[in-house]
Amino acid sequence: MAKINLLPWRAERRANRQREFYGMLGLAAAAGLVLSFLLWFYYSQQISGQNTRNQFLQGEIAKVEGKIKEIEVLDKQKDRLLARKKVIEELQANRSQMVHLFDSLVRTIPDGVALAGIKQEGDILTLEGRSQSNARVSTYMRNLESSGWMTNPDLSIIEAKAEEKGPAALSGESRSLPYAFTLKVKLANPNEADQKSGATGAAIGPGAADAAAAAAATPAGPAVEKAASPVATPTAAPAAAPVEKPAPATQERPAS
Repeated sequence: MAKINLLPWRAERRANRQREFYGMLGLAAAAGLVLSFLLWFYYSQQISGQNTRNQFLQGEIAKVEGKIKEIEVLDKQKDRLLARKKVIEELQANRSQMVHLFDSLVRTIPDGVALAGIKQEGDILTLEGRSQSNARVSTYMRNLESSGWMTNPDLSIIEAKAEEKGPAALSGESRSLPYAFTLKVKLANPNEADQKSGATGAAIGPGAADAAAAAAATPAGPAVEKAASPVATPTAAPAAAPVEKPAPATQERPAS
């Protein structure tokens, strides 16, 4: 006998499907919420970590900037100390310069030249005076150039002055020294070259220092010979004559 189901099975199946759909929808919503929470937590941790690193970097940058400022202050102090040291070294090196300068001024003045004024501006020394002629001034300039303590003499003014009235005229100075001149020279220190060569030799080494000293000593020989030649020439001629006579005698004895 055939069985016929007269119950509303379609409505029941539809209700079951709706319940399954709502269940899966709830699970998907819960999974989405959990996933969103996980993503939010992950990125929040990343952001907080990055903020912590940024704060650490800012603190380190502030420390470095403070150290840089300290270094700048130390550099300024170093520059001031080096400037003071340089001034002291220059004073130490040039403390005897004025003594040699005035000694050179006395030694280089030829006959017929008289100084009336001296003015120094830095390394430039201005000399004012009177002379008998232009040749006397030229001789004076050559003497200054060869003194070693003054270089590059530059004649600014030379002119013939009229006869003056007063004490100078009574003493006859204006008549004997009619030319007034003004020249400028540059101060020099011959000891600087020796100091520089010594420092270079100490930096390079003992062997190079000996070579530099030998090279520096070689040009001094001709200068000494030239300076001594006018004194040695009168006595050198008679002394050489008797020495040359026994030379052929010593040569003839082995020949016989």
